Amino acid sequence: MKRVVSTVQKGRHRLRAILSFRLGHLIQHGPKDLRLPAHYAKPVHVSQPPKISIVTPSFKQAGFIERTMKSVLDQNYPNVEYFVQDGGGRDGTEEILKSYSDRLTGWESRPDSGQSQAINLGFAKTSGEIMAWLNSDDLLFPGSLAYVASYFNRHPEVDVVYGHRILIDEDDKQIGRWMLPRHDDEVLSWADFIPQETMFWRRRIWEKAGGEIDESFRFAMDWDLLIRFREAGARFARLPRFLGGFRIHMQQKTSAEISGVGIQEMTRIRERMLGRVPSDAEIHAAILPYLRKHVIEDLGWRIGRSLNIHY
Repeated sequence: MKRVVSTVQKGRHRLRAILSFRLGHLIQHGPKDLRLPAHYAKPVHVSQPPKISIVTPSFKQAGFIERTMKSVLDQNYPNVEYFVQDGGGRDGTEEILKSYSDRLTGWESRPDSGQSQAINLGFAKTSGEIMAWLNSDDLLFPGSLAYVASYFNRHPEVDVVYGHRILIDEDDKQIGRWMLPRHDDEVLSWADFIPQETMFWRRRIWEKAGGEIDESFRFAMDWDLLIRFREAGARFARLPRFLGGFRIHMQQKTSAEISGVGIQEMTRIRERMLGRVPSDAEIHAAILPYLRKHVIEDLGWRIGRSLNIHY
């Protein structure tokens, strides 16, 4: 009888885990080997590949930046423009950048006022039709550039795309995932669940939305940019593929500042959008339908994996 009860309890616990919300949670399980579908690494021919401009802002990330750069450079996409804007932290990053000089479009190491300014400085040196930034501790997954370029070519009406996210630790081990439902313009006024490292956009919407990152933001600059894209009339698409890895580590700004400046900036955006500061209960109620769709998306992925169907 005890064994039966224990089995039932384990089943209930597993069911709760399957039906729980993963969005917003950065550590979901212990480290596991990161295993991407084999077809991610297969070459994809893109007819008339658009130039993709990628900027990596960096400051004291010598432990990770080489892996970040290789994740872009090893894509072997034929028309990529890759610039690294380093804040001059004197931690060994400059020496790493020098060793990759022949593979980068360019790089610069000098003091700046923070991540937002570094992104603007980098983009000012680019000219690609498609744009993105990849932080110096994150990863772009194999085949992502060709996949994104092919989608943009087939869908000229779309301005902004993004995909699913895998959460990784300091050793590139998987510690979680974010499965995103189809894009929802309305939820953007309440919360930003769009994985920044998976986001790409057309230069035309960048210029229409002001052509720069708002440097008054230190944490929520990507959410602010998304709001400005929406206000400029952007058409968004969530792509059904894992495009990037978001790294969780003790030194990252995301962990250190979310309880301070991050919350202040998120409140600032919500007040701008809603005309008031909403309560936590209001925010939860507004995003709950989206979170439920996320659970369905995640469950669909689980079922697909069991049937050997991969994103």
